[in-house]
Amino acid sequence: MAGSIVNITVHGIGPVVRELDPGEDQVWVEVEQFERMLDAAVGRGDVRITFDDGNASDVEIALPRLLERGLTAEFFVCAGLLGEPGRVDAGGVRELAAAGMRIGSHGWSHRDWRLLSPEDVEREMIEAGHVLADLVGHPVSRVAVPFGSYDRHVLRRMRDAKITRAYTSDGGRARPGTWLQTRTSIGPDLDQDWLDRVLNGTPSVYGRARGSAARAFKRLRG
Repeated sequence: MAGSIVNITVHGIGPVVRELDPGEDQVWVEVEQFERMLDAAVGRGDVRITFDDGNASDVEIALPRLLERGLTAEFFVCAGLLGEPGRVDAGGVRELAAAGMRIGSHGWSHRDWRLLSPEDVEREMIEAGHVLADLVGHPVSRVAVPFGSYDRHVLRRMRDAKITRAYTSDGGRARPGTWLQTRTSIGPDLDQDWLDRVLNGTPSVYGRARGSAARAFKRLRG
């Protein structure tokens, strides 16, 4: 798509230093794979890099490698998990922001937003952003939806919460200015073929239609 972008999602990098949630190993990558992705992104205005979950590797591994290449990224952090083993702490969030990285919210405790009670919505969608805003000194109003799980109710609640941009895990290319942004996660299968396909590939008409249908289903279900 002319004028489109690719949003890449990174989770954990390098040695695993905490107990992983079920399936989380499918989005964990080696340092060399992460570096290969960064090298492919250098000079690419159509590639944007995001991080989910607030893993310690965001600061320890990702940040210096981003800075070495003159790259910036957006880090979506779980406010309620700050400082837990293997996670970034408040100082790490401040360090990312001071280095020119953008901070967004990944909710409070990495819960499925389709299953929240009204009280949970307040904490996950609003309070989490306020905690992060206090750390970085400015409003935090962009989110990455945990597990990429949303429906029409989640979309309405996010808009009610004054969220200014929401990132999903739907895959495919996105329009730069849209409120709901699709992303593609990297994982252990990241190699040069993956990079060529995701960053440079042109999806078929069938593939675009299938992706659009899947996103429309999520927006309407509830």
